[in-house]
Amino acid sequence: MKVSREELMAAARAAASQAYAPYSKFHVGAALAFADGTVVSGANVENVSYGLSLCAETVAAGKAMNEGRRGGLVAVAVSGPETHAITPCGRCRQVLGELAMLDGSDPLVWCDGPEGVREFRLSQLLPEAFSGL
Repeated sequence: MKVSREELMAAARAAASQAYAPYSKFHVGAALAFADGTVVSGANVENVSYGLSLCAETVAAGKAMNEGRRGGLVAVAVSGPETHAITPCGRCRQVLGELAMLDGSDPLVWCDGPEGVREFRLSQLLPEAFSGL
C-alpha cells in the first residue's frame, strides 16, 4: 500500500473538519486509499430531515465512484470526535462493501477512538455481506 495508516488517518481527521453537522455537532471524516496511492476523502453532511443525512464514508465512496473508481480499495480510515470510538455504520459498511467487491478486495478499516486506532478488515465488520454481483 502506498499510503500509510498515519497518512490516511490524518486525511480522515482533516476531512472531519469539513463536516456539515449543525444538528448533531458530531463531525466525522473518512478517507479511502486505493492501490494506485490515490486518497479520496469525505465528511458527514447532515440534513434537517435526519434520514437524508449522509455519513462521511458514504460521501467518500460516492466521490470515488463518481471519479470512476471501481475497485482497488485497500484501506479506509474513519475519524470522529476524540471522545468517541467510531466505526462505520451498517449502511456505510454495505456501501464500502460494494466498492470493495467490484474486485474482490477486503480493505483494512482503521477507526479512531480515545484509546487509539483500531484495525479491522471490512469482512469482519460486514460478515456475509449482501452481494448482487
